[in-house]
Amino acid sequence: MHVVSMLSAIKDLLILQERDQKLLSIARDFEKIPKDEERAKGLLSGDQALVAQAIDSLRQCEVATKKIELDIATRHNTIARLKQQQFETRKNEEYTALGNEVIRYEKEIDALETQELEFMEQADGLRQKVKEAEAKLAHSQALVNEDLKDLSAKKEQLLLRRNELSQDRVSLAAAIDAEVLPLYERLMKTKNGTAVVQVTNGLCSGCHMKLVPTTLVKVMASQELTQCENCGRVLYPE
Repeated sequence: MHVVSMLSAIKDLLILQERDQKLLSIARDFEKIPKDEERAKGLLSGDQALVAQAIDSLRQCEVATKKIELDIATRHNTIARLKQQQFETRKNEEYTALGNEVIRYEKEIDALETQELEFMEQADGLRQKVKEAEAKLAHSQALVNEDLKDLSAKKEQLLLRRNELSQDRVSLAAAIDAEVLPLYERLMKTKNGTAVVQVTNGLCSGCHMKLVPTTLVKVMASQELTQCENCGRVLYPE
């Protein structure tokens, strides 16, 4: 192969490699997007837990209040029944005993009503906590929605760029010698996306190993495709 044609072949490989490296970069960015989406959604979990906890505490308080209301109503019914029995009895001792029961239930009602007021005040505070937790969650949700929107836009841009580069690559690959292209593609897969590298100060810039004199002579002569004896990458002169 003539020097000019060899240098031209190397130039074509470098252009193809540049496209392939961009495609590899896009693929890596694509792999990150689902993780970034999950990470963004994960930011909501703490705020969602706070809302759920606040709502649960409020419900427990409301259930406790309702139970007290039922206990108070039950005691009122019992007092009404005891007073009816007082009205109907003819015995002084029984009348007095029923009266004492009425007083006991009235004291219990007073204590329950005090408890009820405390729970009602507690419920007011818990409702405020629910509002604050929901407001915080709404703020976080807005930020996450914005992040997800940006990631969606990024995904679309990556798709467009990948399609453009893929189409470009087809024509570039078609111009590569049929014997050279399989070697290049194999090296791209096994050498972390870098198949063609420059010789720098007698070293392969791919593996950074010193090249033997015969390899250096072949690279400088540019008469044939020359590979690094250490890593196998295709070499081109400084």
